[in-house]
Amino acid sequence: MQFHVGVISGDGIGPEIVREAKKVLTSVGKKYGHTFEFEEILMGGVSIDVHGVPLTDEAIEAAKASDAILMGSIGGNTTTSPWYQLPSDLRPEAGLLKLRKALNLFANLRPAYLYKELRESCPLKDEIIGSGFDLAIMRELTGGLYFGERETKEVNGILQATDTLTYSEKEIKRIAVKAFEIALKRKKKVTSVDKANVLDSSRLWRGVVDEVAADYPDVSYEHMLVDNCAMQLVRDPGQFDVILTENMFGDILSDEASMITGSIGMLGSASMNDTKFGLYEPSGGSAPDIAGKNIANPIATILSAAMMLRFSFDLDKEAAAIEQAVEQVLKENYRTVDIMTNKEEEKPQFELVRTTQMGDLIAERV
Repeated sequence: MQFHVGVISGDGIGPEIVREAKKVLTSVGKKYGHTFEFEEILMGGVSIDVHGVPLTDEAIEAAKASDAILMGSIGGNTTTSPWYQLPSDLRPEAGLLKLRKALNLFANLRPAYLYKELRESCPLKDEIIGSGFDLAIMRELTGGLYFGERETKEVNGILQATDTLTYSEKEIKRIAVKAFEIALKRKKKVTSVDKANVLDSSRLWRGVVDEVAADYPDVSYEHMLVDNCAMQLVRDPGQFDVILTENMFGDILSDEASMITGSIGMLGSASMNDTKFGLYEPSGGSAPDIAGKNIANPIATILSAAMMLRFSFDLDKEAAAIEQAVEQVLKENYRTVDIMTNKEEEKPQFELVRTTQMGDLIAERV
């Protein structure tokens, strides 16, 4: 089979980690008889440098013409980069928000799974880790505070900034349905996270989730305040299956969840719409401080490519081959620097490898 993949390498470490994911996909293609055609699409800081804007209309059309999109990372150093001297709607991240809206990518799925080989890299105590954890965060992507009206103005001689958090019943319902559908294929539990003790939007969220839950009698569910959820993730992550939440809360909780797996460089994500189309990217950021050093962990991007095979192309066997190759490389004790704890560095059986080496090792084991 032949697939046309739009590639947004982006900024920072993006080009390095995307290169390795493409390498693994090419290896999959050779083994299973598929062809992956890659088309580079500019977005973020690199697009600003070339076109003066973080995302052009031509880039949006190229993305729409793709079967799926594989992305690296967007943005740079918010303190020193000239990109962040621009108005907010011209900064790198504005391109990603615009693309999500244009492609109707309203659902973001981020798994957080602790590989037993990385147990020592997990910052949590052994008694908290227990037998491990396997959870997924379903985050609403195109509504809420990030997409609400905003302004900064002077009031009585003092600057005042306002950001508006808005959700409609329809937006909440469609993401809730996605979460319950995913839960049916997992451990059949949904934890809906909000701030209903303070926010009207969260009270609406809670009511709509109750209505959706009635259609899924086989799925247990609960409501949890976001501050409690942040605490519970480091107190007992094994209690969770699917965490359903709005845009900003999901942004924060998914980074927390990824770190307790040992490294944010270990986890992929999928942003989906109502069709098979999706955008697949690592959970981490652009890490401009290590860009070009060939030390970034490409596994999250490689696992994002596996998610693309599974969710957009229905290639479950091929996706599993990538996941098993990643696990095999970890079993063979290869590590990038982010998953090498001090304790592990004292053990001669662990071998520190660079970005390109990790990509080679996984591609060879597909």
